[in-house]
Amino acid sequence: MLPRLLLPALLLFFACDTNRPLVESSAPVTMAKKPKNIILLIGDGMAAAQVSAGIYWHGIGSSVWERFEVIGFHKSHSFNERVTDSAAGATAFACGQKTKNSAIGVVPPDYQPCTTILEALDKQGFATGMVVSCSATHATPASFIAHVDIRAYTEAIADDYLKTPIDCFVGGGRGYFDDRPDKKNLLDSLRERGYVIRTGTSFNRLPLNGSAPFMLFTDEREPPSAFAGRYYLPVATEKVSDYLTKRSKKGFFLMVEGSQIDWALHANDTRWLKSEMLDFDATVSAALRFAESNGETLVIVTGDHECGGIGLNGDNLRWQFDPVYTTRLHSAALVPVYAYGPKAELFYGIYENTEIYYKMWEALGIEQVESK
Repeated sequence: MLPRLLLPALLLFFACDTNRPLVESSAPVTMAKKPKNIILLIGDGMAAAQVSAGIYWHGIGSSVWERFEVIGFHKSHSFNERVTDSAAGATAFACGQKTKNSAIGVVPPDYQPCTTILEALDKQGFATGMVVSCSATHATPASFIAHVDIRAYTEAIADDYLKTPIDCFVGGGRGYFDDRPDKKNLLDSLRERGYVIRTGTSFNRLPLNGSAPFMLFTDEREPPSAFAGRYYLPVATEKVSDYLTKRSKKGFFLMVEGSQIDWALHANDTRWLKSEMLDFDATVSAALRFAESNGETLVIVTGDHECGGIGLNGDNLRWQFDPVYTTRLHSAALVPVYAYGPKAELFYGIYENTEIYYKMWEALGIEQVESK
């Protein structure tokens, strides 16, 4: 473990003003000694360069990234490749084990299912939820609830949503549940189990009082980009956090993904990237607002890998610049990890991406469940 002043030269963009509160608050909340809740936010494809660009686009002194006092880095490589994909990256967070690229919730040597932190906490009485800007069957959300060796098996991934009673899901992908080649209607099966199913981005007519589980599908397949008007991620993060506190007195686990940061980077599309980074900035802010008012919530923010190999070059004005892309693929760059709340100090240092799983269990003060 490295000392608290971690690699100051690399953290120039992440320095924080320790005299400034995380959010405006009329009455400070005393933090618990250990968290009751965890919000894990994942910016898909997001590493230090992407965060740096987001800080510049937002404006110096006003970006949420500058408000974190605990910052570390994780090594994102997969089981047998230096450069990971989102499936292996998210499985490392979810299960605490490296796996091959394209694998969802299964680990070597025989690629049998691993127990994810979402599944394990559900069995222990915690409320669980996911909020994403992709479909339910996409790699990152799938890795917390499904178990297949190839991420393209979207119908099989949707089937797995019936095997773990997640309290809520907000994101796209309704068609994978009720418009399938096998003619199954998984939504009917979910309704039989008490789920309220809605389509759109409105939280009206949802059981936000905690009386029932729900799934809010924001699109039939993949949601639109933030540049095209998608706006629900920050709102959903705050509303779902409040809802989950009502679902279980024991605590909750919520995974939130800014999914389309990665898609913009694969496309080398700066307008798209800027809109997604600013949307994720607002989403992280929403999580921090909840955590500060709640006092029992650990917020962890990271990416699963870097994408685009971007550099911030040239003599442009501070807020108006075009990142330079060196690839349309992922890279092996170190990925920053930000933490706020009880036990945030566990996330200092440089470590494997699998350590995020173990640090979450340590923060909760619960012995982690065997992953197989």
